Amino acid sequence: MGTIEIKYDLNKEKKAKPNPDELGFGKIFTDNMFIMDYSKEQGWHNARIVPFGYIPVHPASTVLHYGSEIFEGLKAYRRADGKVQLFRPIENIRRMNNSAERLCLPQIPEDMAMEVLLAFVKTEEEWTPSKEGTSLYLRPFMFGNDESLGVHAVHNATFMIIASPVGSYYKEGINPVRIMIEDQDVRAVRGGTGYAKCGGNYAASNRAGERAEQNGYSQVLWLDGVERKYIEEVGAMNVMFKIGNEIVTPALTGSILPGITRKSCIEVLKSEGYTVSERLLSVDELEKAMDDGTLEEAWGCGTAAVVSPIGELCYKGKKCIVNGGKIGAVTQHLYDTLTGIQWGKTDDTFGWTVQID
Repeated sequence: MGTIEIKYDLNKEKKAKPNPDELGFGKIFTDNMFIMDYSKEQGWHNARIVPFGYIPVHPASTVLHYGSEIFEGLKAYRRADGKVQLFRPIENIRRMNNSAERLCLPQIPEDMAMEVLLAFVKTEEEWTPSKEGTSLYLRPFMFGNDESLGVHAVHNATFMIIASPVGSYYKEGINPVRIMIEDQDVRAVRGGTGYAKCGGNYAASNRAGERAEQNGYSQVLWLDGVERKYIEEVGAMNVMFKIGNEIVTPALTGSILPGITRKSCIEVLKSEGYTVSERLLSVDELEKAMDDGTLEEAWGCGTAAVVSPIGELCYKGKKCIVNGGKIGAVTQHLYDTLTGIQWGKTDDTFGWTVQID
């Protein structure tokens, strides 16, 4: 017997599966979705898997006026043997609960969250594509829906999971990206919501992202919000640098999202004997490493891309080409190692994967 009863009212009109060559990202959705309600009086209740579709929201709902919303992103992968598995889902659950605590949303017990996640993935399992590099993207999210304009901690909330089959992030190979170091806007400050995965963080980053795109750069690299001096994260990903024999990634000081891919990269590298430092990294130190050639590799890391090599950095108009504009050996190794585990091509010696029974 599980920790919560799940009611099934599945879509009787199953949609045709999409062409795996035309998936894109987050444009196609599966037949069903998971919903669960919360009230201060009842706790979590009314868990159900129902046909994918629109949801009614009261015009005074908390989420619409005060941004009471958090989300996660993870994937289900089709192994070569046909089985489907998840990659470190407990880490997503724990991070979501941390985000919930920060935004005064209700937390979900870990065993209950894992139970409903696995039940939903099992229900939509046939939507997990098998083509090389494709996967089923899972978007758990929670929002406050008190029907009142008063500002207060949330008393009523909804937790949902939707799923979307997605294509390979790298359709034509892993091409290094051009990144602009942002020196005007800031993403977050210590004590704020930087470590939480909430919509407001992303909305506030769009202006700088637009500026970067207008200048031919794909994303921005954020500096800290107080001194405008220390490297934080890049766009929607964490960031890592190989400076000499040291792998450096910004320390989690409270304004940086604690990425699960970031954590996995660190654990893989440390297990193989690399020197990995989670510390403050100033833009001045990074600029010096650019100038003297000790910056050998740079890459972003996150669920969507796994790793994304950085081929060029620009700071206040000064440009630096990293590793000849090509993917580096460590970056490639991390990509091969993590994707090998995720798609079941190599042994999971870390015990990170969870198979769907």
